[in-house]
Amino acid sequence: MPYLVRENLFIGNISDAAEVLQNGSAEITHILSVLSSVSISFFTEWRSGVIIPTKEIKKVCVGDEWRSCLAVNKVLYSLEYAGKELKLVRMAVPIRDMESEDLLDYLDVCLDFIQKTRKEGAVLVHCFAGVSRSAAIITAYLMKSEQLSLEDALESLRQSCESVGPNDGFLEQLKMFEEMGFKVDHASPIYKRFRLKALGEFYNRGEKIDSSKFGADPGVPTQVSSEEEASPNGGEKGIPAYHCKKCRRVVALQENVMDHVPGEGETSFAWSKQKSGNPLNKSDESECSSIFVEPLKWMTAGMCNLVCRNSGATGLF
Repeated sequence: MPYLVRENLFIGNISDAAEVLQNGSAEITHILSVLSSVSISFFTEWRSGVIIPTKEIKKVCVGDEWRSCLAVNKVLYSLEYAGKELKLVRMAVPIRDMESEDLLDYLDVCLDFIQKTRKEGAVLVHCFAGVSRSAAIITAYLMKSEQLSLEDALESLRQSCESVGPNDGFLEQLKMFEEMGFKVDHASPIYKRFRLKALGEFYNRGEKIDSSKFGADPGVPTQVSSEEEASPNGGEKGIPAYHCKKCRRVVALQENVMDHVPGEGETSFAWSKQKSGNPLNKSDESECSSIFVEPLKWMTAGMCNLVCRNSGATGLF
């Protein structure tokens, strides 16, 4: 049985959603299914087995938006009419209940759907067990809509459904969501570090990293207005830029640089480096000679972890 969290907002599991789809509901008019791709497919086939009418409205896929952290052409969400007489609107979002799963990049579409549907009727947010994924989405919604901290939002949700418990990876991302001002700010250093960590894990597992996950190439000229002036290699006038020492091409802008603790490097790649530092380096210099930049489109998969000021052809000046 779904739990009422707020007016027109319910949380539940896959059985609760199936019950609504099969038999209808006097209250619920919309369903947000947060399931793995396999479960979404199974759920659709299972519903077909019990003859529940379904008519897809649209399927939205990720294109070349580099900030997404999602694979090209991967489904971001699908929207369909479902249930008896096609009176229910169901959005299905493919998220696995894993600590390494990307939650942040799905929040905008989920929270917008909840906000809109609460004005039109009532929405049931569910995952498989109604414990982790659905709880993470609703917690984020409470944080944004009521300006609550992660702790307060989760405690408020537990007053309605005490069994909820987002996994640690989701909790970490929800904390980032709070630190970014209850929004997913792609320009924020917090988000860039999250994305870099995710790509580092992809690389460590030997998975192919698609170029859609990389930042725009600052060396490629972009169209600017008549009031702006761009450099020949794409960096706008007045914006600090780093150039290749050999060909002088712009390889990074200051906005692409990610802060790190001197001597410790980028923690996103802790699996690939020694943590004890260089025992032969007896210098007392506190200034770090290296910079980290977010992954950019000109890079190959094997070059996306570190750019050094004095590394020959890829050195910066």
